Amino acid sequence: MGDARWMRSMAGFCALTVVFLAARDLFHPASRDVEVWLGFELRGRAAQWTAPLHWLIFGVGAWAFWTRRPWILPAAAAYVFYVALSHLVWSEASPSGNGWPVGLAQALAISIPGVLLWRGGRRGGSAGR
Repeated sequence: MGDARWMRSMAGFCALTVVFLAARDLFHPASRDVEVWLGFELRGRAAQWTAPLHWLIFGVGAWAFWTRRPWILPAAAAYVFYVALSHLVWSEASPSGNGWPVGLAQALAISIPGVLLWRGGRRGGSAGR
């Protein structure tokens, strides 16, 4: 799972995500004014000030996957599980959410790549080779 092509693909995904998030946060007013952290929505200035943290997370991910840092697989898995939990919380806590059953289904689906990343990291992958 940690071969060079796979790691480069993940780096590309992270880099494209940075471009997408930055463009959305800078040029789409409705997106710019809302950020979600641990499933809770931040609005206004708090959203604008924390948006670059998402860019940083994916930027570091792009660099780490590209350079095949050994810590990136467990770190990426942890982030995916955090996103899954955030979907569960958001589905219940947000007025725009669809309730905990939908949030649970989303969390379970999102956790699948987390499990794959975790297993790749536990096997040692070839992230550091």
